Amino acid sequence: MCGADDFREESKSVPDGRAESSGLKVAAVVLGLSTVGLLVSTIVLAVQKGNATGTSTSSASLEDCPTEIKKGDFGENKCEGMRPDWPNKECIIEGMGEQSGANVTKGYNGKKATDVVPITSPYREKGLCPVNVHWHLGTEHYSKGQYDEEGSGPIEFHEGRIGYQCRYYDEENPKFATPYDWQWCIGMTVGQTYEVHWPHSAAGDCNSPWQYQTPFYDGVFCNLPAEAIKGLTRQDVASSVGVQSQTFTIVNDEDYYYPDLFTGMIFDEAQGKGTDMAIYTGSTTGTARSNEICSPFNPITWQVDRKCHLISASSFDKMCKDMSSQADNLKDDLYAHGSRPLVADEYAADNHVQRKRKGRALLKAEI
Repeated sequence: MCGADDFREESKSVPDGRAESSGLKVAAVVLGLSTVGLLVSTIVLAVQKGNATGTSTSSASLEDCPTEIKKGDFGENKCEGMRPDWPNKECIIEGMGEQSGANVTKGYNGKKATDVVPITSPYREKGLCPVNVHWHLGTEHYSKGQYDEEGSGPIEFHEGRIGYQCRYYDEENPKFATPYDWQWCIGMTVGQTYEVHWPHSAAGDCNSPWQYQTPFYDGVFCNLPAEAIKGLTRQDVASSVGVQSQTFTIVNDEDYYYPDLFTGMIFDEAQGKGTDMAIYTGSTTGTARSNEICSPFNPITWQVDRKCHLISASSFDKMCKDMSSQADNLKDDLYAHGSRPLVADEYAADNHVQRKRKGRALLKAEI
C-alpha cells in the first residue's frame, strides 16, 4: 500500500499539497466555451452511462504498512497522466491569477482584483464530484480565533512545513495525548491540527472506479484533454473546479467519531460543522508555492469552513482505509503534506463571499 513515486515539484521529504453525477465517460468536450453554464453542461451532457515521539505518532510507515486491500481488475486508468505540465511562476509576473490559501476570517477580503465568481452552492449541484482527499500539517488558511498564530499542538518532529494550529490542544487532557494505534494513516499525531482538502471537478471520472486519483490533478483533468483546456475562460475553470476545506484537531476519543471523511467535508448544523463558510477563488496550494512563487492552476473555487473541529483518530484512520481501497494508488496521500505560507493580501482575490449554511443550502450572510 505504501511508498510510491512522487509527482510533486518538491522532494519527497517535504511533500507538497495536492489542490455526483452519473457514471461518466466523456465522449467529447466542446471547445470555445464562453459561459459558465455552457462549460458545465458540456461536460455533464457529453457523457454516457457506463462505466508521539514514541507515543501518539502513527505506528505505520512507508516501509511498514498495513495489509493491502485486495482490489478488482478495473482495467486501464484513463486519468493517469492527465495533469497539464504547467510550471510554477513568479507571483509578480503580469497576468498571474489569485492564490490560496488565504485569510478566511469573517469580513476579510483580498486585494487582488478579479472578475471571476466562485461557486456558492454545493458542488454536487453543479455537476462536480470529489476526485481526491488529502491533508496538510497545520493549516494553510487562516481564521482568527479558530486556527491562527495562537493555536498550539504537540511538540514533535514533523516532515514538511507546519501551518497554523487550532486552539483546542491541552497536553494534560488524555484525549489529546493518549496514543492511537494507527493502522492505515502514516505519520499522524493525536493532538495535531490538519487541514483536509477535497478537490472536486466537473471533468472527473465521476462514479467510476477511477474517480479518486493521486495526484489529484489527474482526477481534476481526467476528461479534459489539452486541446479543450485552451478553449476555457477563467470563469469556466472556476465554475468547474472547486475544493472543500475543513480543519480538525485529532483526539483519541470515540465520542468524536465520524464514519465518512473520505467523500467530502462534514455538514452538521447541530454541531456547527460546515455552517460558517468563506468562499472565494484561488489556486492549488502546497509547499512549492509561496508569496514569491505562485501556482498556475487558477482560478478555482474554494469553500472553506472557518471553524476548527475535533475529530477522532479512528475517523482519520477509517478515511485512510477507504483511500487504500480505491482503484488508483492513493498511497502518496496517506500522510500530511506540508503547508504553504499564508497568501499575502495582494495575491488574495477580492471576491470573498460570506455564507451561512443551513441544511443542504448555502445561504448568504452579512460580511
